[in-house]
Amino acid sequence: MIIKVLGDDMRQCHHLEENINAAVEQAGVAAVVERLNEEEDILKYEVKSTPAVVIDDQVVSSGKLLTVKELKDLF
Repeated sequence: MIIKVLGDDMRQCHHLEENINAAVEQAGVAAVVERLNEEEDILKYEVKSTPAVVIDDQVVSSGKLLTVKELKDLF
């Protein structure tokens, strides 16, 4: 599984990335977590707001700082 964090707000994106890493560990899934903060990379996914989460090239969340539980429910 490839999980991408999209956004340029470093504080929110960092917190979201921490939540994703915790969710991955708790769920026991194999995943690669990437952060994309360049505008051209974010625009490819056509998200309306950030932070956004993309799992295997599918936007699953936009404009929300997901909790660990919410993230685990997406796996």
